[in-house]
Amino acid sequence: MEITIPQFTCRGRISSVTIHPSLLADAGDASIPLAHRMRPDKLETFLGQSHLLGVGKPLRETIERGTVGSMVFWGPPGSGKTTLAHLIANYTDRVFVSFSAVTEGVPRVREVIKEAKQRQNIEGRDTILFCDEIHRFNKAQQDAFLPWVEKGVITLIGATTENPSFELNSALLSRLRVFVLEPLESEHIAAIIHKSVDHLTNNLPADHMAKKLLDDALSLLVRHADGDARRALNATEAVWEYAMSLGSPSEPITADLVESVLERRVARYDKIGEEHFNIISALHKAVRGSDVEGALYWLARMIEGGEDPMYIARRVVRMAAEDIGLADPRALQIALAAKEAYHFLGIPEGELALAEAVIYLATAPKSNRTYQAWNRAQQAAREHPTELVPKHIRNAPTSLMKKLGYGEGYRYDHDEEGYAAGQEYLPKVLQNAQWYKPTDQGFEKTLAERIAWWVDRKKRPDRNP
Repeated sequence: MEITIPQFTCRGRISSVTIHPSLLADAGDASIPLAHRMRPDKLETFLGQSHLLGVGKPLRETIERGTVGSMVFWGPPGSGKTTLAHLIANYTDRVFVSFSAVTEGVPRVREVIKEAKQRQNIEGRDTILFCDEIHRFNKAQQDAFLPWVEKGVITLIGATTENPSFELNSALLSRLRVFVLEPLESEHIAAIIHKSVDHLTNNLPADHMAKKLLDDALSLLVRHADGDARRALNATEAVWEYAMSLGSPSEPITADLVESVLERRVARYDKIGEEHFNIISALHKAVRGSDVEGALYWLARMIEGGEDPMYIARRVVRMAAEDIGLADPRALQIALAAKEAYHFLGIPEGELALAEAVIYLATAPKSNRTYQAWNRAQQAAREHPTELVPKHIRNAPTSLMKKLGYGEGYRYDHDEEGYAAGQEYLPKVLQNAQWYKPTDQGFEKTLAERIAWWVDRKKRPDRNP
C-alpha cells in the first residue's frame, strides 16, 4: 500500500510525496539494503552528473524552481536515475507516484491518470508519474501516456537503460526532454564507498572498534563497481558483513578479503541493445586505426559478454574486405581461416584464432579503395540501370545474333601482344570512368603499377583497331 505524506521543500513550500512504507524505515535500520539507506536526499549530496546538475545547469535550475516538465533519464544501471527522480519529488509541490513498467501495465497507468485528473480538478495539485524501465513498455503501450502528457494532467519522468531513439515511439519522444546520465567517475564511487563505511561504522555497537578499509581494498571495490553506485554499495555491504562475521573487528579490510567476497565481474554487454553496437563499432574502429591493444580489448569484451563468436567472425571478415582490402589480400584469407578454425575448435581454443585474425588485421596496411570502388560502381549501376552491353562484347550463339552485329569487332586479348587490345568494356555514357583508385600502401602499390602499365599498353596506337 502506498501513502502520501506532507513534506517541506528547500524553498519552504509544502509538497507531498507518494511513497512505499518501506521508505519510512529509519536510515540506520540494518534490514534495509545499504544502497537504499545511502540514497541522497538533496542535490548537494548527489554525486556525479555535473553536466546536468552542476551549479547553473538548466536541469538543476529547473528542479530547484520546481518547474520540472516531462522528461526521460537515459543511463546505465546505478547512475542515479531513480535517485534523481526522488530528488525531484523533494523540490516540487506535485504528488509523486512511482510506477514500474516491469511489474505494472496500462491498466495501472489509467488508474494513475484518473487519480491525477481528480487531484487536479479538486485540489489543484499536479502529479509526477515516475515510470521506471519505461523501455519495457512496447511502443503501442507507450501511447497510453501521450494525451495526458500533452494535456498536462501528468508530468512523466521515465527512466531507461536503453537508447530512447530506439525504444520510445516518436510521438512520445517528441514530448519529452532526454537527459543522458553517464557512469559515475571513480572518485565519485570512492566517495560513496567511504561514506557508506562511515555509516556502517557509526551503526556499530559502542564496544566495537571502527573498521578500516585499506586503499587497495577501496581500489578493488571501485573497479568492481564499473561506475555503478548501486553495485558499489551492494559489494561494500557484502564485504562488510563478511568482515564482521570473522570475529576480528580490529583487522582492516584488505584487497584479499574483498576479492574473496566479490563474484567475478560480469562485462557490461547487451547482445541485442545499444552496447552491442557500441562495442562492435569500437572493435572495428580499433582495427581500422591499427591499434592492436584496443582491438584485442574490445574483442575480449564481446567474448566475455557472451557474444556469438560467429557474429564476431563475420564482422572480422567484413573488416578485412572494407578496411584492408587489396593493400593485403591475405587479410581476407586469414579472417576466413579464423572463422573456419573457430568452427573446428570451438570454445575456448577457437577464440585464439579470432584474436590472431584481429591482430593481423590491426597491423596490416590499410586501404578502403575496394570499398569505395564498389560503392561508386553500385551508384553508377543505379544511375544508369538500362544501358545496353556494347555489341562487340556480346556473345553471338545464333546466326540471327551474328547478323545483328553481336560480337562483331571483338578482339581476343590473348591474341594481342601484351594481352590488352584496348577496346571498351563499358557503355558509352560510362566510358573513362575510374572507380578503383589504389593507394601506395602494401600490395595496392603493386596494383597501382599494374593498372598504370595496362592503361599505357591500351593507349599505344598499335593496340587500337
